[in-house]
Amino acid sequence: MKAVAEVLVVGGGIVGASCAAALAARGCRVRVLDAGLPGASAAGMGHLVVMDDDPAELTLSARSLALWRELVPQLPSAADYRNCGTLWLARDAAELELIEEKRQRLDAQGVANQPLDAAATAAAEPALTALAGSLEVPGDGLLYAPVVAAWLLQRSPLIEFQRARVIAVEGQRVRLDDGRWLSADAVVLAAGLEAASLCPDLPLVPKKGHLLITDRYPEQVRHQLVEIGYGASAHASSGASVAFNVQPRPTGQLLIGSSRQFERPDMAVEPAVVGQLLRRALDFLPGLTHASLIRGWTGQRAASPDGLPLIGAHPDQPGLWLAVGHEGLGVTTALATAEAIANGLFGESSTFHVEPFAPARFTTAPRSQAC
Repeated sequence: MKAVAEVLVVGGGIVGASCAAALAARGCRVRVLDAGLPGASAAGMGHLVVMDDDPAELTLSARSLALWRELVPQLPSAADYRNCGTLWLARDAAELELIEEKRQRLDAQGVANQPLDAAATAAAEPALTALAGSLEVPGDGLLYAPVVAAWLLQRSPLIEFQRARVIAVEGQRVRLDDGRWLSADAVVLAAGLEAASLCPDLPLVPKKGHLLITDRYPEQVRHQLVEIGYGASAHASSGASVAFNVQPRPTGQLLIGSSRQFERPDMAVEPAVVGQLLRRALDFLPGLTHASLIRGWTGQRAASPDGLPLIGAHPDQPGLWLAVGHEGLGVTTALATAEAIANGLFGESSTFHVEPFAPARFTTAPRSQAC
């Protein structure tokens, strides 16, 4: 295999920055190209959470959280990392069955967890309405992704960051909006939703999401709180959905989510969706009636048809590697994605099962057709 010395990374969000850092750690000279447009890294919740709605998703997120825990001692204070853990919430007996199924899947993967009955759930989070029980996953956490992405890009002298807009990708080269072509031994496309325009054969679609944030109310919530039905909402393939997801920020504020909408490419905050989010949140945290909301915003997630990211070599473009389609798990899975890309570029086996993420599963373009 040809030695990989120079790599172009398109996209400077958390996934692109993680890929750049992993490749620089292997001795590659990396140039990161980013247009400075708002992306999912800045708009999202920044959660680090093991997700298990799909076996492949479970292995990817579990591996990535293990890598995050190794990195945590080095993170700057501005990253706002907190090991708050997650409480998955069940309202009734039927949802307790879902909790038990989740517990079994996490146990099989070796992910620490603890089921809590109604009384223990109330003791863990007194602000919650009465619930049937919950599942605590203590290893989950949160961080502020834009700070971490910037820090990753500054860690190695082998990484060069360039503010530039890429308008075309062809294998081992990219074209900038000033007409210049740049070439390298490999190109890593980690541009989120923008990747769909740079490489039209990728089946990426936008999922619009709303988030709200409250004023400061210290110690109101300790864990990241998620209803056990969140997975069904997150992996819906059409329409609009809302699920309860509240995160305590280090500032004492509460971040309230989450929503998903297809066919909404705009960034406008929609009052109807905000109302749905608030009603759902009040079902679980009735005390929010007295909280002040200070801001709401939206973002666009890049989603694939099967809900799994595309990680690996492009099947029709030699030298082009893909790290896209992470939907709402880009922060969680960034480090494992980067590890898989680096291992693939150097012809090494991965530490987890990467085949479910192979971009070839969505090949739609004729062979040798450029992006």
